[in-house]
Amino acid sequence: MRRNKKERQELLQQTIKATPFITDEELAGKFGVSIQTIRLDRLELSIPELRERIKNVAEKTLEDEVKSLSLDEVIGEIIDLELDDQAISILEIKQEHVFSRNQIARGHHLFAQANSLAVAIIDDELALTASADIRFTRQVKQGERVVAKAKVTAVEKDKGRTVVEVNSFVAEEIVFSGRFDMYRSKHS
Repeated sequence: MRRNKKERQELLQQTIKATPFITDEELAGKFGVSIQTIRLDRLELSIPELRERIKNVAEKTLEDEVKSLSLDEVIGEIIDLELDDQAISILEIKQEHVFSRNQIARGHHLFAQANSLAVAIIDDELALTASADIRFTRQVKQGERVVAKAKVTAVEKDKGRTVVEVNSFVAEEIVFSGRFDMYRSKHS
């Protein structure tokens, strides 16, 4: 049974709200219309494409999970987070991150990515870096992508401390490593 445009668009909104990761192809099959019709309906309804919907859901999930700082305070983009366990972020090295003379990334950007990831991983409203033991193992150049992987290695909630190990990579090569001793409130 073919629906009129208004009915189809109402059902389209409901369907996407219930299943935000549904593809245009699946929607076209479900409603018996062309993919182009679905795209036009989405455009009229201001519903973003699948990639943008996935990104929005991921950002909303991270906003709900990260307790110790706001997402705009994180250096890099968090792509995976399990509080008090592990996290991953990505930082694209751009012109604003490098020395103009040699296009080598300034170390404080790599440190900031790792440190903010160590703060974000803490399942607590308050997380501060008490100390850090860091090592840069190679220069990072403009245009490279740095993937930081954080892992909680020790939690002493009664002492208000958590140890987070962070290793940052370009491709498979380690470029930075750090051990962050994090302070957290004792009642979490």
